[in-house]
Amino acid sequence: MQARPVRGAIGAAIAVAAVTIVVNPGPAVASVSPPQSDRFYRPPAHLAGKAPGAILRSRPVQLAAFAALPQNVQAWQVMFRSTSYAGKPTAAVTTLLRPAGVRPKQVISYQVAEDASAPQCAPSYVMRPGADPGEAVNQAEIALVDAAVADGFAVSMPDYEGLDGDFGAAKQPGYIELDGLRAAEHFAPLGIKTGMATPVALWGYSGGSLASGWGARVQPHYAPELNLRGVAVGGFVTDVAQALVKINGGPGAGLIPSALPGILRSTPKLARAVAPYLTAAGKSLLADSGRQCEIANVTKYPFFDVNDYLTIPLSRLLTHHAVKKAVRSLNFGASKLTAPLFVYHAVNDELIPVAGPDAIVPKYCKAGTSVTYTRDELSEHGALAVTGGPAALAWLHARLTSAARTRGCMTTTVPTMALTPAAIAQEPELAAAVLRGLVGLPIGPGLS
Repeated sequence: MQARPVRGAIGAAIAVAAVTIVVNPGPAVASVSPPQSDRFYRPPAHLAGKAPGAILRSRPVQLAAFAALPQNVQAWQVMFRSTSYAGKPTAAVTTLLRPAGVRPKQVISYQVAEDASAPQCAPSYVMRPGADPGEAVNQAEIALVDAAVADGFAVSMPDYEGLDGDFGAAKQPGYIELDGLRAAEHFAPLGIKTGMATPVALWGYSGGSLASGWGARVQPHYAPELNLRGVAVGGFVTDVAQALVKINGGPGAGLIPSALPGILRSTPKLARAVAPYLTAAGKSLLADSGRQCEIANVTKYPFFDVNDYLTIPLSRLLTHHAVKKAVRSLNFGASKLTAPLFVYHAVNDELIPVAGPDAIVPKYCKAGTSVTYTRDELSEHGALAVTGGPAALAWLHARLTSAARTRGCMTTTVPTMALTPAAIAQEPELAAAVLRGLVGLPIGPGLS
């Protein structure tokens, strides 16, 4: 029997951890305060006088898989100055991790697929012991973060939606993740160098790929001093409207009301254009879903149909000039990028159509960006998050640790990017992270 697709998740890791929790639930974990009631998340005044990336405050934290399984990493939360989607000074938070006993020389910014519009869905909260265990999908991504740390890299895991949970905001995710890297380079406990002396990379899957795409897009003019060596994106979201149409009415359709409140909040022109066509029930639903995280929304609104909450069909609404223009502003386009791309996508992706990366990759190549693109014929959206992980991390490892630069473009269609013996040999630490990191055991030489 074929397993049901799991959206934006590390399906195999979830299965391993779920079994572990049943067999060995571990000690009870005290709850932690969500961002709305945690003073750490309250930004200081006079941010305009601070440089982007300037550290505002920090504290050590413990991380956990599924809010209950402690992780053997050194970790801190850091608040720093960044820039909002409106171009204004703002504060943001990232979680910084480093290997114990090893001084990292490179940093990976890992963008979690948050896919929600509420502050308590941010990774800095959901990855802590005692957080709401209902957000298991996002919490499972700690396996990939663990693997990067086990490889000897420092990791920045930013709350790229900002303090309000602005899912889908244009440019802001890129500003925040790049400023998170700036903060990481100046955070003394990590012990790394600044500027071009430290190679950095971006990595994200599904909703995290959309955020990572913005980072790659704005880096050349926003943070040119960063030595961005590579960007790995899987389940690559390149066209928001295309994804909306594909997801609508399906089992994962609850993602739409989960994401829309943040999109409308951060895109006033779109909100004004859509408002006249929302029914009273539609407005009520968005108010409700904007207070919940992804799992709650997907569970509460299965097979959600946008058309039931509009006065005109969605297909017609998307053709309106103001709506079309505003939605297009949410896509980062295909201009030449400073860093090479590694793109991996399921040919039969049931949530994010492969037509998106199929169309944008040639445009990147034509603009002069180096792209390595792998199309997986067997996996679906959730499965590829884990089966494509070894190749993505191996590619990032090569970009970060070698002086050689990737040039040119290559597209390959493969039967599967599964965790075969060859794939595990290529990136053994990821297999160790999946099988051991989630249960709080040492997962490699970089962790103790």
